[in-house]
Amino acid sequence: MAQTFGGWGLAELSELARIAAAFVSARREDEVLSRYPGAHPESLEEAYRIQDLALSLWPDRVVGWKLGRIADGLVDRFGAQRLAGPIFKSRLVRNESGAMVDVPVLRGFAAVEAEIILRVSRPIHSALSFAEASAAIDEIRLGIEVASSPFSGINDEGPAVTASDFGNNYGLVLGPELSGFAPNELLTAPVELAVDGVQVGEGRASDMLDGPIGSLAFLTSVLEARGISLEAGSWISTGALTGVHTVTPGSVVTATLAGSHTVSCRTVTSGERPHDA
Repeated sequence: MAQTFGGWGLAELSELARIAAAFVSARREDEVLSRYPGAHPESLEEAYRIQDLALSLWPDRVVGWKLGRIADGLVDRFGAQRLAGPIFKSRLVRNESGAMVDVPVLRGFAAVEAEIILRVSRPIHSALSFAEASAAIDEIRLGIEVASSPFSGINDEGPAVTASDFGNNYGLVLGPELSGFAPNELLTAPVELAVDGVQVGEGRASDMLDGPIGSLAFLTSVLEARGISLEAGSWISTGALTGVHTVTPGSVVTATLAGSHTVSCRTVTSGERPHDA
């Protein structure tokens, strides 16, 4: 009988580990990968195994998770409407004041997304219903997800490829708290994203499947299947409201909700390496 580890054959695990190590090395050195570093994962389960192996090699602490939508035409094939990836402490930037902050991006691929950010009020060890997820939130903010990867084709070769490299996340900018909105108002409030002073996207949380809370409920199911718990205080970047927009170092990005709440950042070349936290 072939030897297995956690349900994975050792030969298969070795291939997934090589992919994980290649992504970790490229992220640390800001190297550009023009090709995927191995055989494409055929399922989200395989992609999350690569992600878990990379997490074991990455010298930083997970302080949150991002969610991304899977294109409607691929939902049946991959069995999910969203994918998930970790957010690390060294890449979490607070910017409640609306001032400009610098955020690093990688040379392979870089984009920004305006998002609603949720903070989890308690540890979560199992999948939550929509109502349970709603009750587990103690803070809501406007934010900008920095989506960046060493692989230049990270968003072109399917959701399993995207998920395998930390879900294409490289940072999160936390903007102002959105405490003055009723739930329905927050869902329907217009959100705009501008890059270098030009509006590039707009949308509303009500356009996102079952909304930000649905993203959290989905995440808890994915993490339970992977044996991962959410810590109290974790930040959840719930999905792009205004689309995914590519940037280069030096881009100035501003997200605005309801014409009054804003968060801004400037992208810079990645130079700072992650640290133990």
